[in-house]
Amino acid sequence: MQRSATHLVLIPSYNPGPRLCETVRAARAHWEPVWVVVDGSTDDSAALLAGLARADPGLRVLCRARNGGKGAALLDGLEAARAAGYTHVLTMDSDGQHPAECIEPFMAASLAEPAAMILGAPVFDASAPRIRLRGRRIANWWTNLETLWAGIGDTLFGFRVYPIAPLLAVMHRSRWMRRFDFDAEAVVRLSWRGVPARNLPAPCRYFSAAEGGVSHFRYWRDNVLLTWMYTRLFGGFLLRLPRLVARRIAR
Repeated sequence: MQRSATHLVLIPSYNPGPRLCETVRAARAHWEPVWVVVDGSTDDSAALLAGLARADPGLRVLCRARNGGKGAALLDGLEAARAAGYTHVLTMDSDGQHPAECIEPFMAASLAEPAAMILGAPVFDASAPRIRLRGRRIANWWTNLETLWAGIGDTLFGFRVYPIAPLLAVMHRSRWMRRFDFDAEAVVRLSWRGVPARNLPAPCRYFSAAEGGVSHFRYWRDNVLLTWMYTRLFGGFLLRLPRLVARRIAR
């Protein structure tokens, strides 16, 4: 396990199901500190995490009174992390889908290139739903268009390391990025700010309900949200197009 005074693991959590404690313990086995933001959960996960934190000084639990969405939970965590002196966060889900064993190599990549965002390039197995993979290809195409193919390998995979300062800057300038749209809009807006993207492979596992898997993804609701997001961003892309082209030519 590695310890850091600049980089922490930040896990947003909302009614995550039975794999929560296993996920947090796995993250702690690879990194210190680990923070979990309980996003207004209505199950017993806040109490479970509080019990883990009492026995583990490397684990901190922040609780939101109301569910605000993944981006809202991360925003609270990011602000608290910056106030505590941290400069980078690795975000991962609380349901076991993301690979704790990749925490250390992703953090090492961030430490080697702190100005970059280190993005997980998911390696899917047979558990990945085909409908999700098809939707992902569409989202990736739009992200690549609106960043002028800046090197973002996957727009929706939430296992990634962000530099805190530029991420907070773009979030404070937008009233969006608070729910499922966070991951996609974050990489687009950070790319527009000139934050380079580096992609590292990471295995991704979708657990069935029988295996303790829980999904809060709602196909129609969340795809409407993403469609609206890309529509909003397209206007910003057109305004920034001359600058993005100049940046590509200068490389």
